[in-house]
Amino acid sequence: MPAPAPLRDPAPMLERALGEWGGRGDLWIFGYGSLIWRPDFAFAERHAATVHGWHRALKMWSRVNRGTPECPGLVFGMLPGGSCRGMVFRVPRAHGHQVMVNLWQREMVLGVYDPRWLPCKTPGGQVQALAFTLSRSSPSHTGVLADEEYRRIFAQASGIYGSTRDYAEATHAELLRLGIHDRALARLLALCKEHL
Repeated sequence: MPAPAPLRDPAPMLERALGEWGGRGDLWIFGYGSLIWRPDFAFAERHAATVHGWHRALKMWSRVNRGTPECPGLVFGMLPGGSCRGMVFRVPRAHGHQVMVNLWQREMVLGVYDPRWLPCKTPGGQVQALAFTLSRSSPSHTGVLADEEYRRIFAQASGIYGSTRDYAEATHAELLRLGIHDRALARLLALCKEHL
């Protein structure tokens, strides 16, 4: 069982992200996991977008939302390398600060992610959007997991927001609805269905 990650204070990261945004224009947020199907914030528009240099991976330990300390689950992180298709959301400037604060309460309670401003290609051009990335050196990064470990986690892990399996299936369903095919995620889901 993985050791719990040391807590990082999320407040300085929020202040830095707010400073980098600056409030001079609308706020853009890039969603690649549950933010796609449950953003929990009001937005003026959203578009399909691609980020290069990062990819979506079900390789981040979750001990609260989708698992427990005794039976950790998994959530998505954005890891270096490859590319990632997701959605960008435009939040009007007047609401940007509060949306950022709310996002931190949802995504950064334990300070695990590394928030970054990434160039996102959209049908209307490129925008700089806030994305929650994960370092491979983070204790919350799973590293390589065997298929059998994925099967066990999908069968057993559940937290305050439900099971790892439900989370992965909901994300996959929304990606397909948007015309986004994530082969790695589809393989994991098929693997676990075979097991069941």
